[in-house]
Amino acid sequence: MEITKYSERLRVPLWWWVAGLAIAILLAVEVNMGAPGLVSWLPYVVLIPIPAWGLLWLSRLQVEVVPGPGSGEGELRVGRAHLPVDAIARVAVVPGSAKSAALGRQLDPAAFVQNRTWIGPMLLIVLDDPEDPTPYWLVSTRHPRELAAALGWRIDAS
Repeated sequence: MEITKYSERLRVPLWWWVAGLAIAILLAVEVNMGAPGLVSWLPYVVLIPIPAWGLLWLSRLQVEVVPGPGSGEGELRVGRAHLPVDAIARVAVVPGSAKSAALGRQLDPAAFVQNRTWIGPMLLIVLDDPEDPTPYWLVSTRHPRELAAALGWRIDAS
């Protein structure tokens, strides 16, 4: 079992589940009313799993920091992407109010971005690796200061 310093799954909000399943049930009722010759349970069995699968798929991204074998080493994992902690030059919090600017005109096309629209803040992770063409990572997180602390960086509240 691997011990993690930080772990966060970026799940969709609960109200998305309520809305998605309500729409699927409403569509199933309409199909059932429009085609009375069908088996009555068939539209429900076909239509309800579709939003459930979609919402589970959207909630699959996990952000975690795992320690390395030695002291001071470790790795940031965002989904399938891995980044050694010693390759980080600096980190900064991108608040939700500045998110559109960070993802808009200011975005470097070579940056690694994992954005989840339902999560406001992001963490900007600037890399210090001349071999890597990626200048920085932008990662959605509900707790950017805790993630920065797990990476070994302190961000003052301001």
